[in-house]
Amino acid sequence: MQMKELQHAYNTQPFEPFVIHIADGRKVRVDHPDFMALSPAGRATVVFDKTGGFEIIDVLLISSLKVINGKMRSRSRKKL
Repeated sequence: MQMKELQHAYNTQPFEPFVIHIADGRKVRVDHPDFMALSPAGRATVVFDKTGGFEIIDVLLISSLKVINGKMRSRSRKKL
């Protein structure tokens, strides 16, 4: 994968969460743009999770990206 494809998913407005699929089978979810940092050289990205952990990912090892529909479904409430 090229950095420009990752940048496109990262910069989409409004932001939509996405999953990074890595060549070794791992999946890394990006829930918000604040949870991700792109290296200036375009070689790596860092993805943080909600607990403060992080993964450094070699962009060349990303096999695909899957955009997740970030909109929550509204549940209908029954009136009493």
